[in-house]
Amino acid sequence: MAIGALFPGQGSQFVGMGKDFYENSNVAKEMFEEASDAIGVDFKKLMFEENEDLNKTEFTQPAILLYSAVAKRLFDENSDKEIAFNLGHSLGEFSALVSAGGLNLGDAVKLVNERGKLMNKAFEKEPGSMMVVLGLSDEAVENVCKESGLRVYPANYNSDGQIVLSGIRSDLEKMEDIIKSAGAKRAMLLNMSVASHSPLLEVAVEPLRELLDEYLKDEFAPVVSNVTAKKYTTKKEALEVLPVQLTKPVLYKQSINNYEDEVDYFVEFGGKVLMGINRKVTKKKTYPITDMASLEKVLSL
Repeated sequence: MAIGALFPGQGSQFVGMGKDFYENSNVAKEMFEEASDAIGVDFKKLMFEENEDLNKTEFTQPAILLYSAVAKRLFDENSDKEIAFNLGHSLGEFSALVSAGGLNLGDAVKLVNERGKLMNKAFEKEPGSMMVVLGLSDEAVENVCKESGLRVYPANYNSDGQIVLSGIRSDLEKMEDIIKSAGAKRAMLLNMSVASHSPLLEVAVEPLRELLDEYLKDEFAPVVSNVTAKKYTTKKEALEVLPVQLTKPVLYKQSINNYEDEVDYFVEFGGKVLMGINRKVTKKKTYPITDMASLEKVLSL
């Protein structure tokens, strides 16, 4: 029996994430300590208490990665099920690399913390954002973006009829009426200050490549690239696709479609966002692991 390991991205964070793991597992406590030591941040305070930092990109990213990594480690220690591949959505691709053995936890926390800072820096002068669009085909959305003349780009191909746009916030605000006039059922601006997976992040590509070159292992278990929707297993391949992941759209539904036949079901580690998307993408079941109870449920399958 084989499973596909899934890892959510930015936007899945919430106060209290990982608390049940921390309170019931010494392994989880050790992982929280390792992450805290890596960047000098108290992850218990960041993730368990109300605060403004959890929604700041440079802290959001390592928090989500840590939550996913803990869920996956606890699963691995209690299961012998084969992992056919690791697939993360956006930031989740870095969690997938931890799962695959391509990054140590401490190095991954440092890496995505710096990735968040690089992304923020790109939008210091003009805020970016993202917008969910429902009810239009991919081609229709792509055409509207091109014809608008605005700095707005397709960023996440989540499922048929659901695509996320990325761009300068003021341009996305203008796009809202344009995309609805084109027939979209809904266009909802997200509470974000960066335009992920757009050409606007080109300035961050080379600095991220240098960090990846420092931290990545030479070989690891299969990870599915957001950029190509294909598997990769080496540092050389990762350095070709991961830096430009900042500027390229996330081919999520294409990734699921490419490899769903290899698995009996999917498990989402540290969230339920991808489970919701998968209902529209695949007939295969997706089971979330978000706490000890859901861990036990998945282990019993």
